[in-house]
Amino acid sequence: MTTLLRFAPSPTGALHLGGLRTALFNHLYARKLGGKWILRIEDTDATRAVPGSVDGIREALNWAGLEYDYGPEKGGPHAPYFQSERLDLYHTHAKKLIESGHAYRCFCSPDRLAATRESLARVGSNATYDKACLNLTEEEVARRVRAGEKHIVRLNDSNLPHRSTPPDLIFGNVRDAHASLPTDPVLLKTDLFPTYHLASVVDDHSMGITHVLRGEEWLPSLPLHLDLYACLGLHPPEFAHLPLLLNPDGTKMSKRKGDVHVADFMKRGWEPEAVLNWLALAGWGVQHDHPASSPSGHASHGLFRSTWSAFKTAPSSTTVLTMSDMIRDFDLKALTHRRTVLDPAKLEILNKQHLARRWNTPDGLDELAGRAHGLIKDTPYTSQAYIKKVILALESRLTNLNALPAHGAFFFEDPDFTSSEARGMLKGVSSDDYQSSRQSAISTLTAVAVDDWEKVDFNLLLHEECQAAKIKSKTYMTTIRYALSGVKTGPSVPDIFRVLGRERSIHRLMSAPAFPERGV
Repeated sequence: MTTLLRFAPSPTGALHLGGLRTALFNHLYARKLGGKWILRIEDTDATRAVPGSVDGIREALNWAGLEYDYGPEKGGPHAPYFQSERLDLYHTHAKKLIESGHAYRCFCSPDRLAATRESLARVGSNATYDKACLNLTEEEVARRVRAGEKHIVRLNDSNLPHRSTPPDLIFGNVRDAHASLPTDPVLLKTDLFPTYHLASVVDDHSMGITHVLRGEEWLPSLPLHLDLYACLGLHPPEFAHLPLLLNPDGTKMSKRKGDVHVADFMKRGWEPEAVLNWLALAGWGVQHDHPASSPSGHASHGLFRSTWSAFKTAPSSTTVLTMSDMIRDFDLKALTHRRTVLDPAKLEILNKQHLARRWNTPDGLDELAGRAHGLIKDTPYTSQAYIKKVILALESRLTNLNALPAHGAFFFEDPDFTSSEARGMLKGVSSDDYQSSRQSAISTLTAVAVDDWEKVDFNLLLHEECQAAKIKSKTYMTTIRYALSGVKTGPSVPDIFRVLGRERSIHRLMSAPAFPERGV
């Protein structure tokens, strides 16, 4: 059977990092096994739907380079890919469950259900419903349905077939937590839309899903889903529940909290490869001893041996991985069982390295320069060739492309000599040494021919001039850096010369303040 996975978000808001990691792992696992994956929109709760969510999810996946094989806008053999367009399929399976005695219609009003829950809780019962509608006669049910009475369809948990609980591909053998489930869980709501439980089981079967990779939060629902497969006489897919990602403060990542939406990372200029690398390494690289097997009892073809299996220690959490690296080495058995905190500092490290990988290729540098163009104010110095020079000059300091205007502002506009940083640069430099250094540098650079500018060894040239002028090297270079940039740190003075060019470099030295105002 061809390996087929699915990423099934609900359109209740922007895609967050946890969702992106789930999509990534589905992508990696499918590609690792030579299979495909589906984007399926689980929109059965219209009250929670947020307009534009689906477009946002697709845009985020496209930005990350996670291309699904079938789904909205692409079509495929399993269409439609919106659950709201598959209602007849859910109704058919609900009817089958009713006819087999595994489900029944419940006509209890919301007020009666609430009162029943309170009454059961007062007597110390773990039940959440008293099964009042289970024993209605067929005639009574038919009459009330014909009369148009609102009702729901419940699973009959007192009539469940025997089944096993296959090992989870990550957690291994898990406890069958039936006790945590509500009494006779709802399968169809009064609006005739299915709950997640019925819809996901029916869709995973009808679409031919072989592996379900989803968040750990669905692990308590696994017994219910396995019950539904058994009641319908269907073979379940293999399940892998991904441990949750946590915010830096240790709280659960949620769409309702800031700084976790993928769109925010897109706007802030993070490289998609770095974000995926960061998410992939969060909790990846441990070893477990549990034997995992398929529901049939045979070793699962999905539990391949990967290169990580040979590692005695976990890979570094800042190891740079490309998409092909991740596909090659991904192993569900190497995921931690613990929830993992995402460390923003590690994203910065990875982003810097992925930026370097990109600007070290001609096409990559062109692409970065094109993106950076929109970040820069309207100045005469925004050509693609010029921006490429700026990126390369700033490379050791640039952790995020969006920071280019801040780190390299002096490349695009004249230095701000009134800033506190600029005023503090010349503390301890005498006025005579400042003037002598500036004039020496002007004379030296003026003597360099235009055609020789790119060939000159400025380090050697400035060192010789500094010695000839009998000025301390630190004083000499600080003066030049002050005149060129007005900032203490940044690219080397020779690199600034090469980016600015001969004319602008000399002009800045000549137009720098004759008697700089200094900080206290």
